Amino acid sequence: MKTIDLSKTVYELCTEDPRIIGIMKELGFEQITKQGMFQSAGRIMTIPKGARMRKIDLDEIVETFERHGYNVKK
Repeated sequence: MKTIDLSKTVYELCTEDPRIIGIMKELGFEQITKQGMFQSAGRIMTIPKGARMRKIDLDEIVETFERHGYNVKK
């Protein structure tokens, strides 16, 4: 089982494991697939910050990553 650390930036997480991009898109973070957004905002944005901005429940995000075989570190 892989571990995802929610304190890391989106850029760090997706660079370490590109599968995360698809999971985030599934959760409603469509902007992550745009290279410019990934390179700029992704370097400072964490998943919890993005969830607050997009009004996506963090528990839903954790459950989705767990369904995809990740252990979520908060």
